Amino acid sequence: MTATIRILGIDPGLRHTGWGVIEQTGARLQHVAHGIISVDPNLPMSERLGGIFEAVGELARHHAPHASGVEETIVNANPRAALKLGQARGAAMAALAMAGISVAEFAPRKIKLSVVGTGTADKTQVMFMVKRLLPRAGEMKEDAADALACAICAAHHMPLEMKRGAA
Repeated sequence: MTATIRILGIDPGLRHTGWGVIEQTGARLQHVAHGIISVDPNLPMSERLGGIFEAVGELARHHAPHASGVEETIVNANPRAALKLGQARGAAMAALAMAGISVAEFAPRKIKLSVVGTGTADKTQVMFMVKRLLPRAGEMKEDAADALACAICAAHHMPLEMKRGAA
């Protein structure tokens, strides 16, 4: 018998953190919910991070996922921006850890490869494939599509023992 696994995907951001919840039963994926956590950019950094922490914690309590996937931060030409984004990522990961949910981390390239078939896909291609893989998801913003893509990637790379042992 194949277990159904609920997975929460997170696309961290200081302004908008995308989230998406899917269920996997065998090879079948099903959309559960998705959305955006928006934090006021005028708040002090500590309050913005606290808002992300609280919102992700609430998502974990409400949707009760078995596992989660979080997109890694790319260190680009602006190290200061990457550091701030890493703080948002850390707030989300800490909230998941506090809820007792295992966290898998994926590079953006691996997520794109898992969903689109190429690690160099653009956001339009990712959203297109997320809508094809999860047809009941309906309309979504880019951050939510990226979070659902992260959840799909987590489903594809989940250890077999977890797939067999989830309730």
